[in-house]
Amino acid sequence: MTTTAESVGKTEPVRTVGAGQSVGSRIAGKLGGGLVRAVLIVVGLFWLVPTIGLLVSSLRTPQDMSASGWWTVFSKPSQLTVDSYQKLLENSDITNSLVNTVLITVPATVLVVVIGALAGYAFAWMEFPGRDWWFLGVVSLLVVPVQVALIPIAELFGDIGLFGTILGVILFHTGFGLPFAVFLLRNFFAEIPRELLEAARLDGAGELRVFARVVMPLGGPAIASLGIFQFLWVWNDMLVALVFTKSGTQPITVALQTQVRQFGNNIDVLAPGAFISMVIPLAVFFAFQKQFVSGVMAGAVK
Repeated sequence: MTTTAESVGKTEPVRTVGAGQSVGSRIAGKLGGGLVRAVLIVVGLFWLVPTIGLLVSSLRTPQDMSASGWWTVFSKPSQLTVDSYQKLLENSDITNSLVNTVLITVPATVLVVVIGALAGYAFAWMEFPGRDWWFLGVVSLLVVPVQVALIPIAELFGDIGLFGTILGVILFHTGFGLPFAVFLLRNFFAEIPRELLEAARLDGAGELRVFARVVMPLGGPAIASLGIFQFLWVWNDMLVALVFTKSGTQPITVALQTQVRQFGNNIDVLAPGAFISMVIPLAVFFAFQKQFVSGVMAGAVK
């Protein structure tokens, strides 16, 4: 093969980085790093303002709250006091409602996660007659609004003696949380490589052992995400609690709503009660934030 002088003299054009990008893309690339971070920090601080205001208000006396806004505490820090929290702990209605909220939320979350995980594994990897039709039936329940079932289930609970009890509220939340749980976990479990399950079965593991030793560890992010969603939904619920609870079984959301009716007499109880009601689910979310993000990202990739 011979090389001519003409071919030797030719050189490939040098491509400059970003030559094919638009002006807007180049500007966004240069400013994106620092500018986006600054904007996100500002937005985050903006969304924290109500939370900070609620915290500061819960540490002020009723007289200070009536006289000025919560932001004046930065110039007069002597306004801060824990008297409102002491009075809150002496209010039996609020303390009992907090206990009731825990007694409702924890079982309703655990039952949905456990039953949803077992059902999701069965629909994903076990063969039984009508499996796909049963799964379609479960998915169809996702479109049923809660409001449609309030009166029929209230009548049913009244006939069997569960109306106004904590157990009745737990069963209601469990029933309406299971369709989404089964749908979410079934789709996640179906992405687990079949070879892992077959290897466990070859080693002599039964279905429950495969579920506990293989599926549950791999499905941890999805299960954590489901648990957070269910916990937040049940903890912050007020509609179901208003219908199915009585004075001795009402959760914190209903108790605070009752206190609002007497706003002029117990303003010092509302702020600390609302802050405690908000900070507990926030603590749960941040405690499982890593698993939650992993579950969301895994679902996005799959």
